[in-house]
Amino acid sequence: MTHATEQRVLLFSYGTLQDPAVQLSTFGRELKGRPDSLPGYRQDWVEITDPAVLAASGKAHHPIVQSSGDPSDEIAGTVFEITAQELAEADEYEVADYQRVGVLLKSGTSAWVYVQA
Repeated sequence: MTHATEQRVLLFSYGTLQDPAVQLSTFGRELKGRPDSLPGYRQDWVEITDPAVLAASGKAHHPIVQSSGDPSDEIAGTVFEITAQELAEADEYEVADYQRVGVLLKSGTSAWVYVQA
């Protein structure tokens, strides 16, 4: 009997999920990724008050992005291949200021990203 391999998903991070310490506390491993960018978005900052997120990231302010409608706006970051279970863990890590949406990255890759809710 063969076992199906666990479904892989792509997650684009422009913020704290790129930090190995945050990856270890969120996923229990360091992620491998590649550089990419998110066109048509601009970055702002959000104050973090969730104690677990503060402990994981060590930062009181995290970057947050929202659609700008201007294709020349671009957010640099990293695309990570993770499991569906790890995506659920990332959902737990992100505070209510963020929502997960599907986007098309500059490379043409489709990925999930957390944007301003």
